[in-house]
Amino acid sequence: MKLSIIMPVYNEINTIATIIAKVRAVPLNITVWGGADQEEALTLEREIVVVDDGSTDGTRDYLDTLRAIPNITIVFHEVNQGKGAGVQTGLRHATGDVLLIQDADLEYDPRDYPALLLPILEKRTKVVYGSRFRGGPTKAMFFWHMLGNRFLTFVTNLLYNTILTDMETCYKVFTREVANKLALKAKGWGFDPEITAQILLHKYRIYEVPISYNGREFEEGKKISWKDGLTVLWTLIRYRLRGR
Repeated sequence: MKLSIIMPVYNEINTIATIIAKVRAVPLNITVWGGADQEEALTLEREIVVVDDGSTDGTRDYLDTLRAIPNITIVFHEVNQGKGAGVQTGLRHATGDVLLIQDADLEYDPRDYPALLLPILEKRTKVVYGSRFRGGPTKAMFFWHMLGNRFLTFVTNLLYNTILTDMETCYKVFTREVANKLALKAKGWGFDPEITAQILLHKYRIYEVPISYNGREFEEGKKISWKDGLTVLWTLIRYRLRGR
């Protein structure tokens, strides 16, 4: 079984080498419950698909040096389009049985991969989200960001009859079957609500696991603003009104 790690990147020269090293280093030897109530050790293949979204800070030059490394695919967008566009390009190039979205800014820790993958490998679900609000170790978030996240997640639960705690998490993991049913269009911050709405409208239930989170400051490159929250809200409402 192969895991495809899709990594959209934009102007992350200060973190890109570290995050790729961490993704390559994390063990993918996972013990699962197999048939006849016996444990089974699985070793997953690893594929990293990095999509640079028009970086101008030297990130592209660094990524060019990685092209000869096995199991790393580098794709360049000529102009900046947004995270959603990066994920869409990554999905088109990924060949894995399970797909995982990884940001490049070091807020999310690849050492959480085994916990994220286990429910899928044990066939308990086909979609897993890593939640920053289920008790994992976290660096304190900005209050208004936390409040906005909780509100948008509440709207998601209300509109789609679910009980998520963290709709906007980076860590979204799903099988190839789920990926093949997605018709993603949002190029920017509408990506998270769009993929969540489509997953839920296709009647897949989302399994959440606690993850660690090391949120960065605005001076370190944090990009989200209150205007992005309006995009998220409208995307949730629009998909609920029109269905799939």
